[in-house]
Amino acid sequence: MTGRRNRKLLVVGGLLGLITLLVLVLPLLLPDPDAPDPVNRLLSPSFEHPMGTDKYGRDLFARWASAGRVSIGMTLLITVCAATLGTFIGLVAGYFTRAGTVIMRVVDAWMAFPSIILAIVFAVVVGPGMLSELLAVTIIFTPYTARVIRSRVLGLTTRAYVKAARVAGMGPWKTLAVHVLPNTLPLAVVQCVLLSAGAMLIDGSLSFLGLGISPPTATWGNMVSDGRTYLHDHPTMVLFPGLTIALFVFLLNLAGSGLRTLVDPRARQLADRRA
Repeated sequence: MTGRRNRKLLVVGGLLGLITLLVLVLPLLLPDPDAPDPVNRLLSPSFEHPMGTDKYGRDLFARWASAGRVSIGMTLLITVCAATLGTFIGLVAGYFTRAGTVIMRVVDAWMAFPSIILAIVFAVVVGPGMLSELLAVTIIFTPYTARVIRSRVLGLTTRAYVKAARVAGMGPWKTLAVHVLPNTLPLAVVQCVLLSAGAMLIDGSLSFLGLGISPPTATWGNMVSDGRTYLHDHPTMVLFPGLTIALFVFLLNLAGSGLRTLVDPRARQLADRRA
């Protein structure tokens, strides 16, 4: 069963890598995604324009590739920021139990609100843009990582080597850095992959609503928003970026689940029983 799971994970990782490679390389080969061509407005997909053109005559394939750079880059940035901050909070909350109780009450209260609602409220208050989206989505997803890491740290603090480090006079921060943090990193990586799926959905939603990265910078989300006006006559304007978001999120969730079964023995046992 382990071999089959590993092959499945490799296939998923390969597909994610292929999409990422395409959006990195294609903009170097395709025409300017922001160059208007009024003569060729709203063309259907063809050999010259594989995804058609938009209302300004811009090539949608070039915009799809350029938008992928922005959407994937933003997702990675949000994920790294949220995972880093959440890991730090989880380490502190798990090791310093008194402070951790207070911290986790705040985390629980924050997690009680729907993520998309918090993101919309934050974006409306701060204003649309890349920085406001980064701050909003990072703050939203940080508590999820903090909770997962804290539960791991609580288990590690009872281990013999951590107790021995305390008895030997090692300070709490050094103990966290030397003995606790390395044992939480695999779980943090899994959490990163799972968070990235949610981050891409929120990024696409905010861009669709006009609260994320603003045009003329293309993202998959605002491409869907731009195409909805022409959904009846030119459905491919929405279809290609929308399907890409759905596929990418699906693959990220598969990758996160696969990594979790490799890292977490309990998840692996459950997967084996289901198989």
